[in-house]
Amino acid sequence: MAREERAAWVGLVVSLIAIAVYAAVVAGRAASTPLLEVDWLGPMLWTIIGGIVVSIVVTIIWGVVAEGGSLRGENAADERDRAITQMGDRVGVAFLVIGGVVGIALCAIDAAPFWIANTLYAGFALSSVVGGIARVVAYRRGLV
Repeated sequence: MAREERAAWVGLVVSLIAIAVYAAVVAGRAASTPLLEVDWLGPMLWTIIGGIVVSIVVTIIWGVVAEGGSLRGENAADERDRAITQMGDRVGVAFLVIGGVVGIALCAIDAAPFWIANTLYAGFALSSVVGGIARVVAYRRGLV
C-alpha cells in the first residue's frame, strides 16, 4: 500500500472517530442542558486538534512499520498519488464551501453561535470524510 493511500485511510478513520466523539460529547451534555447552552467549544477544538495530531502520529507510525523501519522515503508519492490526492481535495472542498456559505447565511440571520459553529464544523467534517472516501475509492478502483 502506498504511503499516500495509508494516509488517506488514516485520515478517513480518524475523522469518523473524531466526529463521533464530538457528537457523543455534545449529545451527552445536551441530555442535562438545553442544546443552545451546551459547552461545545472545548470538545470541538479538542476533536479538531486531536484528530489532526492523531492522524499525523498514526500515519508516521504506520509508515515506519510498513516500510520496515525506514524513514528514507523509497515509497514517495508518484504522479498517480498526486492525482488522487488532488481529486479527493476537489471533491471534499465542495462541502467545505457549502458549510462556509451556510455559516455566513446563519450569521446574516443572527443565528446562535452554536448553530454557526456546528454548521462550519459539519462542512469541515463532510469535506474530510467525503474527500477521504473519494481517495480510498480511487486507490481501490482507480481514477476514472
